[in-house]
Amino acid sequence: MKRQSDWLLKLGWDEFFQAGFDSYNSTGFRPGRITFESNQLYRLQSNAGEVVGHLSGKLRHDSASRDDLPAVGDWVIIQPLFNEAKAVIHAVLPRRTRFVRKVAGARIEVQIVGANIDTVLLVTSANQEFNPRRLERYLVAAWDSGATAVVVLSKIDLCPDVDQLEEQVQAVSGGVPVHPISVLAGVGLEALDQYFCEGKTVALLGSSGVGKSTLINHFAGADVQKVRQIRESDGRGRHTTTHRQLILLPGGGLVLDTPGMREFQLWEADRGLEAAFDEIESLAAGCRFRDCGHRGEPGCAVREALEEESLDTDRFESYEKLQRELRHLELKQDRVAQMAQKTKWKKLSRMAKDKSQMKRG
Repeated sequence: MKRQSDWLLKLGWDEFFQAGFDSYNSTGFRPGRITFESNQLYRLQSNAGEVVGHLSGKLRHDSASRDDLPAVGDWVIIQPLFNEAKAVIHAVLPRRTRFVRKVAGARIEVQIVGANIDTVLLVTSANQEFNPRRLERYLVAAWDSGATAVVVLSKIDLCPDVDQLEEQVQAVSGGVPVHPISVLAGVGLEALDQYFCEGKTVALLGSSGVGKSTLINHFAGADVQKVRQIRESDGRGRHTTTHRQLILLPGGGLVLDTPGMREFQLWEADRGLEAAFDEIESLAAGCRFRDCGHRGEPGCAVREALEEESLDTDRFESYEKLQRELRHLELKQDRVAQMAQKTKWKKLSRMAKDKSQMKRG
């Protein structure tokens, strides 16, 4: 790897990103990493320190979707301006990993929660906020992202039976590491040290009030994130983080903090679904018929496991629900793509017609 500054290495630069940068490695272009984004205005870190960046006209014009635009965690190609305090972003380097979801609401569009993440800490609190079905949904997206998934069971000081709750988490976590912690009581935190290494990026994901900001403040050694108390009535918290941002920790490593997400819709996560529900996929492979729908067909290994109670009914129903959601989304995506293609050809046909009329005139 061509030698880059120690500062870039601390930000996570390595041979993978260098390979993507080689074709841009000419005078005037530099790599930078996005640390904050709002309305297509960016803050990023480069060899020159923190820079304010905006998209080049070509990048904005050539981007077919939000997926093509920079997201927090992305490495980008920049051209410094104005004494290096500002820069133009010309391209996004290939992503090693990407954690995505469908945008909230009815729009059929992808949202990149974070890019180039090494480890995803899925934080869920040990109070009435705990929801195994929501955790399964997060795990599907985490497996699909390409990053290493880890579950953090926070605020165990609020739980009367931590062992029982940890068993529930283990039952849906598919074998990923599970770490019960309490920042307030100082319990279990040393187990997380292994993920916060120099040059490595950790993302904290979870609902509002689960303790993400408190955990970041612990590892930062300072109150870099605001913390608000959760409501005692339902154990839920208000959003303390309003934008995704990448924070460089003084002890090494980077952490991506994200706003709490009440709604988390999946996006093209078939591989993640298979990995998160591996035991069901393994059972299905033993069914007599390859296209078994697990609805009473003879020789169905899944129905047999359900009847024997070796497979939890709620977990199987969650698996089927997520399957239906992904199929429904795929159909919607197909319809949107068809409409976009139809609109494109109508526009081209109209332009050709107008051009022909101008020639005759």
